[in-house]
Amino acid sequence: MLTVRDLLSDLDVRILTGEAGMHVPVRWVHITELLDPTPWLSGGEVLLTTGLQLLEESSQREFVTRLADHQLAALGFGTGFDHQAVPEAIVEVATERQFPVFEVPYEVPFIAVTEAAFTQLVNEQYAVLRRALAAQERLERIVLSERGLDALAGALAALIGAAVLVFDPRGEPLVQHEFRRPLEPDTLAAVSGQLRERTRRREARAFVPARDEAGNGLALPVAADGAPGSRLPGGGAERMPEAWLVALKDAGPLSDFDRLTLHQAVTIVALELLRERVAGDTERRLAGDVLAAVVRGELVGAELRRRLEPFGLADRVAAIVVERPANGRGAGSSAETALASALRDDAARGLVASVMGLSCALVPGMEEDDLVSLAERVGERLRAELGVAVRVGVGRAVPGGEARRSFHEARCALEALALGVPGARGNGASSGRVRVGTYRDLGSFQLLLSLQDDDALRLFCDSILGPIEASEGPYGGELMRSLEAFIEENGQWERAARRLYCHRHTLRYRIRRVEELTGRNLSNARDRIEFWLALRGRELVS
Repeated sequence: MLTVRDLLSDLDVRILTGEAGMHVPVRWVHITELLDPTPWLSGGEVLLTTGLQLLEESSQREFVTRLADHQLAALGFGTGFDHQAVPEAIVEVATERQFPVFEVPYEVPFIAVTEAAFTQLVNEQYAVLRRALAAQERLERIVLSERGLDALAGALAALIGAAVLVFDPRGEPLVQHEFRRPLEPDTLAAVSGQLRERTRRREARAFVPARDEAGNGLALPVAADGAPGSRLPGGGAERMPEAWLVALKDAGPLSDFDRLTLHQAVTIVALELLRERVAGDTERRLAGDVLAAVVRGELVGAELRRRLEPFGLADRVAAIVVERPANGRGAGSSAETALASALRDDAARGLVASVMGLSCALVPGMEEDDLVSLAERVGERLRAELGVAVRVGVGRAVPGGEARRSFHEARCALEALALGVPGARGNGASSGRVRVGTYRDLGSFQLLLSLQDDDALRLFCDSILGPIEASEGPYGGELMRSLEAFIEENGQWERAARRLYCHRHTLRYRIRRVEELTGRNLSNARDRIEFWLALRGRELVS
């Protein structure tokens, strides 16, 4: 950092007053003969003048006062032109304000002062740039080594000597690294609140976080492509960031190196977030393929164990199935994301994907009580994330090669809760907002589901569904789909019709046709339950 003392140390000039201000940083050197140059100055400059218009004592006093008030670094007065010596009024006012004033004799041209300043400032900026490039290379190595966002934030905090945090777009901290002292909870809450407010107002520009304590900081938006917050092409609304990078100094302002490093780190953080997202998407696609093959019965035994081994699930596994809410703040992929986040926060491994319209996770096998407790915690997290109450089904822990059985137990337990199967108790959390069903909640029908590898289950399914499957005409498949939708929507005609994209009168016709073919009455709870069991059983033996 170039100071007034550093600038003048190698120049043949005479310091007249203002020793107390010689440590002030110099931002630039400017030459003027104006009585009031402050509109073109921003503070921190060394001003050089010959005093061409400073002929009156009053103007001389006003001139120095104006410069000191504008936070200039120093005044260099050139003698040998209109003034043979620096006017006493200038020295007097400068002494009162502790404002550095030095005499530049006629033999020393102003260009010598500007060249000295330029050389030192350029050297300083070059040194800062080299440090910043080295810092960027260090951060890039962390991304390439896949050490994660937490290691990236920790390295950045050490480089700039400040607390570094990464927030998601909603103002929730993703990672947090302090430097020398921990952040006060009030400070963290204040910054989080400011980010939420900016998201609400659709503002995506860098800003200085307001803090009650002394210090300085900077909040930078991280866009999906690594660019700082900017406007969309064509002058549209501001593009909202994927994350926020926030640095908070314990004390003192951020240096030029700190700011440059932070702006470069925006791209690095964006790359790390992209890497994590791509890795997560790839894992979800692999998980979806594996789970779909498990449900279809294409993967069993040793081959299934081999496919589950990379996920750490080769020995014993259990299935957790969550209904996907249709009216929450999130649905579809949001349910899978929330489920994966809930398992990660619980330090539980899991293979998460969408299967048959449900969000499913295969987790390591454990005791039933532990599985239910995990499912309750997952359900509470999902309720908080999605904004609606959820039901969760849990299958028993089984050998890795029999994961299909655990999945179907979990799915049937989930549907048993929705249908109110006799004997189903529902291990709900005490709040009543999360209901967890296990294989025990199938009541007296769990015996039928345990026969999935026996011809008896196939015979049971044929006796109930056979007449529908064998019905004449091209509508047999429609009858089965209509029956399943009607049962899964708990006998609600409007909801079932919307699910099938047909008119409710069409659905009523199809249900009457099912009743005629089977001799059963779908307004009877027992018949509906048997239909439901047969549909689920057909999936198990198909």
